[in-house]
Amino acid sequence: MLKKQQWFESEDFWKNYGPIMFDSTHWAEAPGIADAVCKIAGLSKGSSILDAGCGPGRISVELALNKLAVTGVDLIEPFLEAAKESAKDEGVEIDFIQADLRTFKAKHKFDAAVNLYTSFGYCATIEEDALILKSISESLKDSGFFILECLSRENAVRDFIEGEWFERAGKIVLTEFSVEGAWEGLRSKWILIDKKDGIRIEHEFVQRLY
Repeated sequence: MLKKQQWFESEDFWKNYGPIMFDSTHWAEAPGIADAVCKIAGLSKGSSILDAGCGPGRISVELALNKLAVTGVDLIEPFLEAAKESAKDEGVEIDFIQADLRTFKAKHKFDAAVNLYTSFGYCATIEEDALILKSISESLKDSGFFILECLSRENAVRDFIEGEWFERAGKIVLTEFSVEGAWEGLRSKWILIDKKDGIRIEHEFVQRLY
């Protein structure tokens, strides 16, 4: 049984922070990422792939442009609607499904699956993280590839900084980072200040490190 709603299930969070996370620079990276996925997993025209946690379709659309049969799964409906619009604009067909990856059951097996942009490790418990991996594993063919992009504990230690600030999407973004326990997790606080009206919002979360 899943516990009460967690922060990543909130549409309000993604409404505020989505434009910061998915800015034009990150969209521009998408074609190269899709090409790398195809090369690593040995995919070709007609191969099937699951984009687990597809968000606004940044990678899904590029995979479809590479002639793959793409299924994108995400929990946040506005992201899926945006993804559908992007797919329509690019003239590609993608099966977008609104579902929680902790309980998602695929209707068929895929040649490959991806979970990209460090979108793993945010559940309240290790057991819930494991449910995501189990769901993806059960969605793959026996010979299928799974590509997971995440922040490893070793890299977190090596690259640790206490915070930074930058401007993006009309906001001043302030970040503060601290360590949970013996590097079991990385606590992050993101503060957004609107450059026009000065409205300030902030959000704090922990990413579990493996």
